[in-house]
Amino acid sequence: MAGAHLDEVYHLLPFSPVSGDGVWLEDRAGRRVLDFYGGHAVAVLGYGHPRLVEAIAKQSATMLFQSNAVRVAVRDRAADKLAAFAGSGLTRVFFVNSGGEANENALRLALRLTGRRQVVALEHGFHGRTAAAAAVSYGSDRGWYGFPALPFEVRFVPRDDVDALTGAVGPGTAAVILEPVQGLAGAYDLDPGFLRAARSATTAAGAMLIFDEVQTGMGRLGAPFGAALHDIEPDLLTTAKGLAGGLPAGAVLMRPEIARHLEVGDLGTTFGGGPVAAAAIEAVVDAITTESLLDNVRELSAAIRASCQVGPVESIQGLGFLLGLKTTPRAAAVRDALLERNILTGTSSDPHVLRLLPALTITREHIDRLATALGELN
Repeated sequence: MAGAHLDEVYHLLPFSPVSGDGVWLEDRAGRRVLDFYGGHAVAVLGYGHPRLVEAIAKQSATMLFQSNAVRVAVRDRAADKLAAFAGSGLTRVFFVNSGGEANENALRLALRLTGRRQVVALEHGFHGRTAAAAAVSYGSDRGWYGFPALPFEVRFVPRDDVDALTGAVGPGTAAVILEPVQGLAGAYDLDPGFLRAARSATTAAGAMLIFDEVQTGMGRLGAPFGAALHDIEPDLLTTAKGLAGGLPAGAVLMRPEIARHLEVGDLGTTFGGGPVAAAAIEAVVDAITTESLLDNVRELSAAIRASCQVGPVESIQGLGFLLGLKTTPRAAAVRDALLERNILTGTSSDPHVLRLLPALTITREHIDRLATALGELN
């Protein structure tokens, strides 16, 4: 019996892919589905991208794994390329395995280095399911938070409410953590003025500003990161999901002033920065920067906005290729109807927002297919 021993804790869609090619998925019967969801934003280059496949195969055959106890050249190169890609003062990199682990380490650094006990987070934000990351995820305490107590004090403020934010940040605040576009919340893009206010408030209070770019990073917004898009320099930036194009990988980027406080043993990871993951990170950065994929995101994001507000779609929010289509019927019904038309999309915590997280490599033809399918759902 298929899946007899696998804990089924996810809602499973009626499609089981066995292979992927570009932005297409295929099942055993030969059914091809256009992927506008990218495995929760992970398949940033789609499937079978030659640069990524070659890098993984070559590194796997050369040296599959080695720990951080020894220097590995591909790890150093990946860190150098990621820091250059970020293009800001975030010049130091610590590799981990996932977005949750990246946020866990960023929060730990902020609390430890400031000596404070409070973190300010935003309503509707999501940062992961580990102890600290879940503590700053809105609503986790009312549902799935599985620990008997929070590891620190958390104060939630409404998104885009500058007065509430500035009033919450004070002498006891270690950090403010936010997503420049709230992904799970339905691709809600925060007001740039609110983001600038977060930078000003944390600077004035001696607190750290953490940009959670687990979902928004690696070119998804049409810029390397949302911080660069809005010309804001956080103290810490986390990324994962598309970072290695499909392999588990995450990273914490930090300003050198923070890194100078770290000593041997202050941070640690077994699998973070493994050679194969590092080779994949290097390949992803190279592909984005040499194949004009940021231009593609900006151009085709505008095309989605222009052509896909049809059928059940009332409006479109978000940035780049992290878009939320606000639907009149429940988004799950629209998702299911699109899957019947061989297009895979996702939902969000907002029951009326359909989420699009396609590969950065999609073309205008793919957008036209989506617009036509949505138009058929009148």
